[in-house]
Amino acid sequence: MKYFIIPILLLFVSGCVNEKIESSEPNEMSFFITSKGPGNGADLGGLAGADLFCQKLAESEGSTKTWHAYLSSTGVNARDRIGTGPWYNAKGILIATDLANLHSNNNITKETALTEKGEIVNGRGDTPNRHDILTGSQMDGTAFGMVNDTTCQDWTSSRTEVHLLATMID
Repeated sequence: MKYFIIPILLLFVSGCVNEKIESSEPNEMSFFITSKGPGNGADLGGLAGADLFCQKLAESEGSTKTWHAYLSSTGVNARDRIGTGPWYNAKGILIATDLANLHSNNNITKETALTEKGEIVNGRGDTPNRHDILTGSQMDGTAFGMVNDTTCQDWTSSRTEVHLLATMID
C-alpha cells in the first residue's frame, strides 16, 4: 500500500471489519470495502456514524455481526477498533490472519478487496477509478497524531479545501 496527498474525495470509501469472529460458518465475511459512501464527503458523523454506516451495509447483505469502520481519529487507532482477526472477504477468502499480518504481508489486492456485495472495487484502468481509501491511519493502523488533520476533523467535516492521505487498494 502507498500513501500520497490528494484533495478530499467526494465519494468516501472505507474498510469495514468485524470486531470479533464468533460464527458457526467458516470463513464468514469479516472484512469489506464499502460499495458506496454515505453521501456527505468525509463527514461520516464521527466514528459512531461511520460504524453505523458499515453496520447497515453489512446487514443489507445478511450479516448479523457487529461492524466497525477501519478509521483512526484523534487519540483512536483504527487497528485498536477491529479485533484480532482473522478476516475474510465476502467470498470467504482470507485477507489476514491477525493484526501483524493485516498491516504487513496481507492478502489485500484488487481481486480480494471486495465490497460487502462481493464486488471488485474499480481500480487502475477502470472507470471510474475508486481505489483511494481514506482511513486517517498510518501503514501500521495507528493515527497520525496532531501534526495535520488527516481525518476531516475526526470524520465530521466535508470541507473541500483540506488534503488527506489515501491508501490505494490495488
